[in-house]
Amino acid sequence: MKFMVLPFLLFFILPQEDMTDYFSLTHDGETVARISRTDFTIPYLDEKFVDQQGFEAFMDDIDSKLAKSPVNATIDEDGTIVQGKTGTKVNRSKLSKQFYNYFYSHEEVEAEVPMIRDYPQVDGELLADIRTNQIGAYQTYFKKSNRERTNNISLATQAINNHVVFPGELFSFNQVVGKRTKEKGYMRAPVIVKGELSEDIGGGICQVSSTLYNAVDEAGLKIVERYSHSRQVPYVPEGRDATVSWYGPDFTFKNEYNQPILIRATSKNGQMIVHIQSSDRLRKR
Repeated sequence: MKFMVLPFLLFFILPQEDMTDYFSLTHDGETVARISRTDFTIPYLDEKFVDQQGFEAFMDDIDSKLAKSPVNATIDEDGTIVQGKTGTKVNRSKLSKQFYNYFYSHEEVEAEVPMIRDYPQVDGELLADIRTNQIGAYQTYFKKSNRERTNNISLATQAINNHVVFPGELFSFNQVVGKRTKEKGYMRAPVIVKGELSEDIGGGICQVSSTLYNAVDEAGLKIVERYSHSRQVPYVPEGRDATVSWYGPDFTFKNEYNQPILIRATSKNGQMIVHIQSSDRLRKR
């Protein structure tokens, strides 16, 4: 009897595993996710509810794998507008609806991940409009023979060049330029720390932030956060610098105009130049 009961029990248990139905998502013919109701169920008395926070995290993960970020339009060294590119992202509203239909049904579902176009924030038409009116500019100089410092200045300059700050938006130098690391190409160069001259990764970028500060100040933008070095620097007059550090001071300003403003920055042949431009319709909000 024992020998005969065992196969019966196995036959009874195994189908329970097979009876689970799934919500499968495909993209370009490949399965990218396979989930079930139990993965996102919050039991409440006799009812079952979707774990919305968990499903939002799931959609974040899908989007990070499949989305293609849009590319903003830019202006090249010759002054020509380079058109941006449209990206794609997960259509969260449609995907949520598909999952909810599955969650409250008793069927297995296979669906293509719904995608929508993701348009760049800055297009060529906008750039053409906000490059017409120069409202601020500043120029500083550096020794181009100092290869490490010149390299760092060039990288930070590229990071802020073509950046558009929209009305009411806060610009953060640290956030726009990002962390200065070897992996990004930054080199060790002289920096001022607590009044003493030393070397660190990214030395020299304070000339970029200081040049930007003076151009922004001339443009009449609201300075929100700005700190001076602990000793005078040679590239701007005393008290006209803006020191920055990833784990320390930042330089920030706010656009209180009614139009976006455009930062145009170049560093070449020992010169660091920043132009602040906007539309002819520019006025205070």
